[in-house]
Amino acid sequence: MVSSSSASLPSRLKAVVFDLDGTLIDSEPDLRVALNKLLVEDGRREVVRAEVIKMIGDGVPTLVERGYVATGGLPDGPFEPVVERFHAFYEGHTADLSQPFPGVTEALIGLREAGLKLGVCTNKPEKPMREILDIFGFSEFFSAVVGGDTLPGIRKPDGRHLAAVLDGLGVSADQAVMVGDNHNDVATARNLKVPVIAVSFGYAHSAPSELGADVLIDSFDDLIPALATVA
Repeated sequence: MVSSSSASLPSRLKAVVFDLDGTLIDSEPDLRVALNKLLVEDGRREVVRAEVIKMIGDGVPTLVERGYVATGGLPDGPFEPVVERFHAFYEGHTADLSQPFPGVTEALIGLREAGLKLGVCTNKPEKPMREILDIFGFSEFFSAVVGGDTLPGIRKPDGRHLAAVLDGLGVSADQAVMVGDNHNDVATARNLKVPVIAVSFGYAHSAPSELGADVLIDSFDDLIPALATVA
């Protein structure tokens, strides 16, 4: 069990902050469905999982923009209404096909039993983020969550995004560890001088080993030992 090695965690560690998409949740399937509905409606081809994985991580507007660039270029006219159409397809359907990665629930239980505070720092908009956390029963684990539109003009890799989560948890940067899957997570943690663990199974846009995280894990079973190493 994840909690069995929790005694090895250093006393200075008070909180763990997670990314959402590609870290806790394999959310790509529902993002792809919404994006493809949008593209097909505009006479574009559908995109496949391998393409969408490379589009995730920088917020919804960038995801939609990348979808259009990959299928013929940006549409004419204002882009904001296009993004709003995506939201109309996606919201309410954020967990039709998506699933937590294996071991997530057990890991969250183990961390909570170890007395750690938990937070979420994601570029996903706050409304669908909270929807996903509620659907999978994860909201109870997290004392502070900050989405990509929670703080106007601030999102990963801006260190202030992570700082807002830590403030909500009531901990300092030297008492926390970040867990994520892509370049933004690592950069955000580095900008705040927070140790960072990367998962190898997420949505990295390059080889996970090249992200520059302190530790790379292949499973949530490896999280507690990794925390003991970097904290």
